[in-house]
Amino acid sequence: MTGDAEPAAAERVPGRRRLVRTVLTGAAVLSAGLLSGPGPAPAGPGSGSAGATSPGTAKRRPAGPDTALRELAAGNRRWRTLHEKHPDETRTVRQALLGGQHPFAVVLGCVDSRVPPELVFDQGLGDLLTVRSAGEVLDEAVLGSIAYGVLELDIPLVVVLGHQSCGAVAAAVHADGSGAELPAHMQYLVDQIRPAIDRKLRGDARVDAAITANVLLVRARLAAEPELAARIAAKRLAVVGARYELGSQRVHRVG
Repeated sequence: MTGDAEPAAAERVPGRRRLVRTVLTGAAVLSAGLLSGPGPAPAGPGSGSAGATSPGTAKRRPAGPDTALRELAAGNRRWRTLHEKHPDETRTVRQALLGGQHPFAVVLGCVDSRVPPELVFDQGLGDLLTVRSAGEVLDEAVLGSIAYGVLELDIPLVVVLGHQSCGAVAAAVHADGSGAELPAHMQYLVDQIRPAIDRKLRGDARVDAAITANVLLVRARLAAEPELAARIAAKRLAVVGARYELGSQRVHRVG
């Protein structure tokens, strides 16, 4: 999977990618059920996983979308069973990361304080590129941040991570039902989440369904971005949707 060649069209740097490169450079979806079922042991010292090795460490970065998904699944399993390793926090790793970063997944998650991706997936420094916005809502800054991870850092996996009892989605559902305008910039969140609302449902069921539908809509929008779509077609990238359940602490695929 790591040896796949980039399509000729994707090798040309389009306007948007050129902008991302100018602004960001130098300023310093696949096997179903992989996140919900058992996976192999996570990559670590001596594991032999393919991929880049950070200088000064024995850990190797998962090389493609499948192995990246399995690493996240294994980490979430440790988290929800209270066997966290809190990896990649040692002095050696901190020193090694001075020379650069090689994260293996982008996680677009909610700003909710109960769902920090590094804890939910039991990952450490240099492992994840995390982008967070209320309700995983996309704007140009979020899109540019994800593009930076994929195009500049060659990250093979993007996970759109929604979660149970999402306050942003609930606020959007309630505002949509009442017709009220939210103050300040929060109305933007309502406008972006509104297409995920199923008005045939009522109460908590409407909110819960909107949480999942919103993840799927965001995932579909990302997968349709031309630069990302080219990498998906070449099997160099997967964009997947997932939900975190606060009660069980389990992450599972949606869609």
